Amino acid sequence: MKDKFSLLVGIAAGALAMYYLDPRAGRRRRALVRDRMVAAGHDASYFARRKAKRAADRLKGYLVAHRPGRLARPESDQQLHDRIRARLGHVMHHSRAVEVDVEHGRVRLRGHVLRHEMDRVIDEVRRMAGVGSVANQLISHETEAGIPQHALAGPRAPAQRAAQAAS
Repeated sequence: MKDKFSLLVGIAAGALAMYYLDPRAGRRRRALVRDRMVAAGHDASYFARRKAKRAADRLKGYLVAHRPGRLARPESDQQLHDRIRARLGHVMHHSRAVEVDVEHGRVRLRGHVLRHEMDRVIDEVRRMAGVGSVANQLISHETEAGIPQHALAGPRAPAQRAAQAAS
């Protein structure tokens, strides 16, 4: 049995040597193998770089998401206002029912909020970079039924108000 296997391996090695060492086509065949190996190396390098970049991007995202103090301080009250509005959308159910006023880093929250969301809303705003103080003028409600219907619709953008006034 061992002799048959050795014989088959010897025949395969001889055929492979003849195939690649052929004086007419061997050079082209060797070049094709070399080119395929180089291409495979480039593909592996590209794959590794792409995976490393994705891992680095995920790490950056994790750090930003779990360390809110790492965000740069906002350059203006408007930028802080926009960041607060965006954050409220993540921490409460009816973020449009809350008005946000910002003046020199002092934040005033007015409007309606569900009682179980109140503490989280205030804590999230206090922890944001650029917030000096928070004036809580929120009205808490046990259920959504206690929140006035016009508050659930939320404040409209100035362009929407102008379009409504024009019609």
